[in-house]
Amino acid sequence: MKKGTISPDIKQLVPGFKIGFITYHHIAVGDSPQMIKGRFQLFTESIRLEEKQPSDWPYIQEYRAVFKALGMDPSRYRPASEALIRRVLSGKDLGSVNSAVDVNNFFSLRHALPLGIYDAANIKGEVTIKLGTAEDEYEGLNGRLMNMEGKLISCDEQGAFGSPVVDSKRTMMTDQATDALHIIYLPPSLDQEPSQELLLSIAKMFTQVHGGDYTIDLCT
Repeated sequence: MKKGTISPDIKQLVPGFKIGFITYHHIAVGDSPQMIKGRFQLFTESIRLEEKQPSDWPYIQEYRAVFKALGMDPSRYRPASEALIRRVLSGKDLGSVNSAVDVNNFFSLRHALPLGIYDAANIKGEVTIKLGTAEDEYEGLNGRLMNMEGKLISCDEQGAFGSPVVDSKRTMMTDQATDALHIIYLPPSLDQEPSQELLLSIAKMFTQVHGGDYTIDLCT
């Protein structure tokens, strides 16, 4: 089980800040099953039919407020959940990466929250959620070298590897992954009991698709 901590300065800036860590073991990652692809397509079509704006999702608004409280510009560096929703609303296809990433994106859209899924084999030691410094940088999944100074990041013993904006290539999920770490950026307004229930529902669905087992840690 991967353990995580939240930097004290984040707790001071955002009262109620909490993170869910789900560790998966003995999973099998591959192409998404047709059931997942179909469910994903139906869900994205339903989002478009509702004709909402990103501001209509309360958790999108709440996480924009979190970014502002941390000194991040949410219009320049959007939470990943908002970026996904905007992409869907614009009619763009999200495409399929692999079963782990696709299910992660489905959860992010369904709950309107940023989530990250990582190959646990490439995460060394405990995970810390903190604000980045000038030394925190990595090659992002977008192919660019990302300087994470002043941004909300996840770090291990080797340095930064993820954020609710863009994740790193170092810890990305591939078909070879057998253990994974799921980081869920929970809304500060959500109490502990419903937060635990949300994490449990995510863990159960993820392992229904990928097999294996899981442990859950709610970090506050």
